[in-house]
Amino acid sequence: MVACANVGVLGLLFVFMCLLRRSDAIWLSLPASGTKCVSEEIQSNVIVLADYVVISDDHVHAGPTISAKVTSPYGNNLHHKENVTHGQFAFTTTEGGNYLACFWRESLNAGVGDISINIDWKTGIDAKDWDSIARKEKIEGIELELRKLEGAVEAIHENLIYLKTREAEMRIVSETTNARVAWYSLMSLAVCILVSAAQIWRLKRFFQKKKLI
Repeated sequence: MVACANVGVLGLLFVFMCLLRRSDAIWLSLPASGTKCVSEEIQSNVIVLADYVVISDDHVHAGPTISAKVTSPYGNNLHHKENVTHGQFAFTTTEGGNYLACFWRESLNAGVGDISINIDWKTGIDAKDWDSIARKEKIEGIELELRKLEGAVEAIHENLIYLKTREAEMRIVSETTNARVAWYSLMSLAVCILVSAAQIWRLKRFFQKKKLI
């Protein structure tokens, strides 16, 4: 009975981890000119870790270089590198919104054809170094998987709270916009009535002067 219970717990953990684990690898095809960006909406106080590398089919000559820049929703510069073939950026978000990572080619190798960039973007629970945590706290096996599952549940809970807050903010904005539109419509209707009344009065005065009425 105990063995069956352990198997059931392990099976449940496996299903949960398969559902929660996702691949954050992104491939970008960067043209000779122009900029390509990726973005993700992230709430505040979340760890972000990403690695990027230029993939080139030419193994004889030096690979083409790129520039990379990461900005926060309010335009703060979080990472900026030039003339590199690979790099990494890591930070903890201080504001909620869309975080933008942009990549472009250096002018020296702009004549080369399209190149590929691999971006391994991790946020929240995925960005944690579980190996270091396991060594530090001396946990392994099913206990480590339970810690991962606990962290994933907490991340989902925090994300739901963030989405609920965003929904409330959007509802307030929508209600404010609707109220403004209603007032604008009433004001427009009032102006139309006043203009119509003024035109009728002027026409009446005109006809009276001409002694037509």
